[in-house]
Amino acid sequence: MFSYCATPDTLEGLTWLSCYMTTGKHLAFYASFGTVLMLLAVTAPLALAFGFFSATGSRAQFAPLRWISQTYMALVRGIPDIAFFLFFVIALDQGIEWLRHQVKCPDWAEPIRQGNDFIVCAAAKMPLNDAPESVHQIYGFALAVLTFAIVFGAFAGNVLAGAMNTVPHGQIETAEAYGMSHRQAFWRIIVPQMWIYALPGLSNLWMVLIKATPLLFLLGVEDVVYWARELGGTKNIRFTEYPHGDWRMWYFLALLVFYLLFTKVSEIVLSRVTRKLSQGQATAGGEALRKAGTAP
Repeated sequence: MFSYCATPDTLEGLTWLSCYMTTGKHLAFYASFGTVLMLLAVTAPLALAFGFFSATGSRAQFAPLRWISQTYMALVRGIPDIAFFLFFVIALDQGIEWLRHQVKCPDWAEPIRQGNDFIVCAAAKMPLNDAPESVHQIYGFALAVLTFAIVFGAFAGNVLAGAMNTVPHGQIETAEAYGMSHRQAFWRIIVPQMWIYALPGLSNLWMVLIKATPLLFLLGVEDVVYWARELGGTKNIRFTEYPHGDWRMWYFLALLVFYLLFTKVSEIVLSRVTRKLSQGQATAGGEALRKAGTAP
């Protein structure tokens, strides 16, 4: 921080504001935007993997696998996101601690459930009580990523399953007539072509995922919403060197601009990807390109 910021009570105007905006908490606020982007970067491919395997499983000839995949997609899509996030994170966290408790504390005599309390031995806590704060943050972030991936993987699975069914069945029959096995036809005919049919649904899902990132705040991760509320609230001169009134509106306005810009960039990128993949395809987008004379 600049040396003249050492005495904030004597600062005025833009100098005061520049010092205020470069405090340690504000640096953490700026870093939290990276947390949101990292969540998206990790969750998107993981959710797509969940979706691909569930969509593939829903078409499996092995009945139990088909039932599990279809139940997963139907169950997760039918539960409100907030309710699932709050339940699953708590259940997963307690499940991990219960397993560790069974291994590390086999001689524990007291019940784990004591009324409304869930109590395990200190060695089974995740993370350990004496672990650095960074470990707690990473653990919470990992639980959040897994939760997001499971929820949006179910939606992605539904989109991909529909896209697989949209690939012309005649092509599959032709491939099998030429000697391809069912598995070969799936990987060589269906999978390469399904993406253009799935892209509109996946694009919408990406937008929903972006708008769902503020739910990190509910999962205990110090994201942009956490810091906007923390920094924007009224600050009394007794507790801070930079007192101010209720500025939450301005902080949340900054978040609104950030999300609008990010979704706009996403729309541009997805539009170009859709246009690229539509060339030469027997889809509405591909037909539009052909008529416009832009298709190769």
